[in-house]
Amino acid sequence: MRCVEQLQTGGLTATPSCEAHEPRYAIYYTPAPEHPLTVAARRWLGRDAFAPGIGIANADGTSFKSEPRRYGFHATIKAPFRLKEGGSVEALERALRGFAAKTPACPIGPLRIDLLGGFFALVPIHPWPALRGLASRVVEEFDMFRAPMNGDDLKRRMGRELDEVEMTNLVTWGYPYVFDRFRFHMTLTDRVPEDGRAAMRARLVEIFELYLSEDYHIDSLSLFVQEHRSADFVVRSQFALKTGAALKSAV
Repeated sequence: MRCVEQLQTGGLTATPSCEAHEPRYAIYYTPAPEHPLTVAARRWLGRDAFAPGIGIANADGTSFKSEPRRYGFHATIKAPFRLKEGGSVEALERALRGFAAKTPACPIGPLRIDLLGGFFALVPIHPWPALRGLASRVVEEFDMFRAPMNGDDLKRRMGRELDEVEMTNLVTWGYPYVFDRFRFHMTLTDRVPEDGRAAMRARLVEIFELYLSEDYHIDSLSLFVQEHRSADFVVRSQFALKTGAALKSAV
């Protein structure tokens, strides 16, 4: 049963949902499960998004990782969303498979550790306009599958400092950081207090520096699923760009 309440924000209207236990889906980039960067991130976060429920040997015990751990190691291409009423995940996967089959791999290049708004992430050393272009295409082409944001999601996002463009993006596309506000990043930490940032950076360099000089590409898109709001996001399926071959079968 859905709410009929309308939430008005800056002249834009969104319809919230009462169904807090609906699954959410997200289209992310993450390297292959066996890639050394994925392995390092798995140990850092203490969780494997490709193998939920399996313990991680030698997991790092550093604090300030709850959010990236819950979402899994990734870069956001299309932020988490509920399926619109009448939509199906099978249809979403068919569309993703078709999109991947006609889309060439997109360059990322080597990475570096950076501080973004108080949290640490891996970001490209060099800007690639193609990255923004690919993300914009995914945001637009797959928005047909997205249900309107519910009241809780909208209020939670509105609690952050958003400018007018970001607020419009949020209500229109379900996420503030799209199109010209998009910045490719792979989150590694929660927000870290200023007095702990030097030590955190040093720890991240120790763990990840060895894997950052590779010439990375977005060579696949991954469909992540969160079964309910308190659950972790896990990889449901992964599709190689241009070939259309599924790297990981749907669960």
